Amino acid sequence: MTDPADQAAAATGDNLFGRPLFDDPSARALSRVGVVDVGSNSVRMVVFDGAARSPAYFYNEKVMAGLGKGLAETGRLNPEGAVRALAALKRFALLAEGMDISPFTVVATAAVREAENGPAFQEQVLRETGLHIHVIDGDEEARLSAQGVLLGWPEARGIVCDIGGNSMELARIGHGKVGKRMTSPLGPFRLQQVEGGPKKRRDHIVKILRQMQGEFDSKGERIYLVGGSWRVIARLDMERRNYPLTVLHEYRMTPQSVIDTLDWIAANDLTMLRARTGTGAERMELVPLASEVLRELVTIFKPSEIDISSYGIREGMLYEQMPEKLRARDPLIEACRAAEATQSRIPGFGKKLYDFISPIFKDAPPERTRLIKAACLLHDTTWRTHPDYRAEACFDNATRANLGGLDHPGRVFLGLALLHRYKNSRAGSRMEPLFRLLTEDEMAEAEVLGKAMRFAAMFSVDHPEEAGSLHWAPRKKVLELRLTERGVGLMGEVAQARFNALVLALKATPKIMLRP
Repeated sequence: MTDPADQAAAATGDNLFGRPLFDDPSARALSRVGVVDVGSNSVRMVVFDGAARSPAYFYNEKVMAGLGKGLAETGRLNPEGAVRALAALKRFALLAEGMDISPFTVVATAAVREAENGPAFQEQVLRETGLHIHVIDGDEEARLSAQGVLLGWPEARGIVCDIGGNSMELARIGHGKVGKRMTSPLGPFRLQQVEGGPKKRRDHIVKILRQMQGEFDSKGERIYLVGGSWRVIARLDMERRNYPLTVLHEYRMTPQSVIDTLDWIAANDLTMLRARTGTGAERMELVPLASEVLRELVTIFKPSEIDISSYGIREGMLYEQMPEKLRARDPLIEACRAAEATQSRIPGFGKKLYDFISPIFKDAPPERTRLIKAACLLHDTTWRTHPDYRAEACFDNATRANLGGLDHPGRVFLGLALLHRYKNSRAGSRMEPLFRLLTEDEMAEAEVLGKAMRFAAMFSVDHPEEAGSLHWAPRKKVLELRLTERGVGLMGEVAQARFNALVLALKATPKIMLRP
């Protein structure tokens, strides 16, 4: 249900998507949320600056402890892994104390919950660090991972597949909710213990996946992959394809591309692949077995598309603490709002800028409109950068920043629009390899948006609509600027040149007149 205050704000047009929430007490309560995930392969501490809907990573540290290595064979936590995990947890407890983090939550998954000495390890950690480990079952692990995907993709629909060292979970998501969940023993550490060689292992994987597919009745849906092993495979897919943007979040693959990459991995030396991608030895060691699972997953579930989510169980725990009104917000817009509030010269000008240029984009579909709004909010957030590098800094920020709800073409569109906010021409840019993620029409539209912001942002630095208004006739290709008396005085030589550049980008005829 829509918050009444949001409805009122929307009715008056005071905000883009309702009332800003990053200063709301319920949102501020999420600042500096600390989470530790004690997994079968890694122990990771993340501290979120979580007041915004698209949280920033204030601190992020990982130790590849290998706690669950050999668990299927011995029934116990790996001794060396337990020592490394305990040392990491001692350090994390001290870091949390130094950062004055509250809440600070520690969860453990398959390795600790299944090991016979798991309870003893929990007691030792509590005794030596003061940290209470919450051991979650497979169903809860699947739910939290799926919530992590929803944090980044509010409109996500399909199957979330989260692989760890000792287990693999599936969860159905749609309409902002998590549905059916299942866990399985398909983690690489478990598969290492399957006897009989590759054929027996494949039979084992196929049997379990067919059972899961029957339970989910899933064919042709989108699959969202969560987990370190999946991310390594996606990074290798990028390497094989010579893909120009190495941001893993929202990277999308076709089923055929995945199969081609799995064949490519099998045909190449893992040491060479590690060197090419900067992957750690402990992580790369699990890739061949994870590849076997992914191959059969693609074959049996027949997904329409395979997407990578960098958000998982840790982000799902943050999502758990978010009030419903914050969950319902667009993560991209909320993150851009927070950036404008803290980094721009005139916070709040982004909406005025959007209102002024919006007549040019009145026929834009909703997905394009949100990118236009995001660009207006970010248009001035790199003003402290040296003028010679502002255009590139804008592009870098948009394409590489931790922004949820933004696919790769969207990142490049946003970056290119912001580049043109500061620079007329993109010719010779070092960013050119990334432009191929857009069509020629999309690049032209990004240029128009950038040049519209470039003109409007300096035409009037306080209230552009008090100086004039834009009127766009797309069929006649006429861009009309109607000036107020104040606007006549503001329409100086530089403003005129930037208006002309916008007209040229639109391939339009200009018309400037005095507004009645």
